[in-house]
Amino acid sequence: MTSAEEKPAIVIDAPDDSFIQMIKKTGGPFIQSCYQCGTCSGSCPAGARTNYLVRGIIRKALLGLKEQCISAPELWYCTTCYTCTDRCPQDVRPTDVIKAIRNVAVAEGYMLTPHQKTALKVLEAGHAVPLDKESWELLREKVGVERVPPNASRYPEAIEEIRKIAKKTGFDKLVEEKEEKKEE
Repeated sequence: MTSAEEKPAIVIDAPDDSFIQMIKKTGGPFIQSCYQCGTCSGSCPAGARTNYLVRGIIRKALLGLKEQCISAPELWYCTTCYTCTDRCPQDVRPTDVIKAIRNVAVAEGYMLTPHQKTALKVLEAGHAVPLDKESWELLREKVGVERVPPNASRYPEAIEEIRKIAKKTGFDKLVEEKEEKKEE
C-alpha cells in the first residue's frame, strides 16, 4: 500500500544537466523521453508492495537531483523484472535507467548492505548463494542431482577468474566493506 502523505516541494534554481548526461552514458540513453505518465510505477510489482516509485526516481534524475537519487534506499527495490520497460509508451527503458543510476551510486559509494554482501559472496565463492558443502551436497545427492551445482562454485579456476575480473575492473574495491556512505 502506498502512503498518501504529502511530500515537501522540490525547489531547484538551475537543474544539473550533468547527472542526466551521466545516466545517458552509463546505460539510460532514453531517459529524457520520459513524460511522467506513470505507467512504469503503475505496473511495477515491487511498487505494489513497497514505497518504490520508478517514476519518482526518474523524475528526480531529470531534475538533476543526483544526491537524492543515488542515496535513496528505494533505488535498490527494483527487481529488474522489466515490466516497466515492456509497458513504457515512450521506450524510456526504465529498468535500464534504474540500473544506470545504480552504477553511478555504486561508483560513488552507495549500495545497500545486502547487495554488497551478495557481491562479496560472489567474489568469495563464485556464486551469490554458496551452499553449505556437507548438508546441501547430501541433500542434492538424496534427491538425485549432482552434489555440486553447475555454477562457478564447482570450479576453483572459475572463482579465480571472477576475482581477477573484479580486481581488473575495480569492482572488488567498489564492494569492499566501508563504513562511510554505506546504506542499510
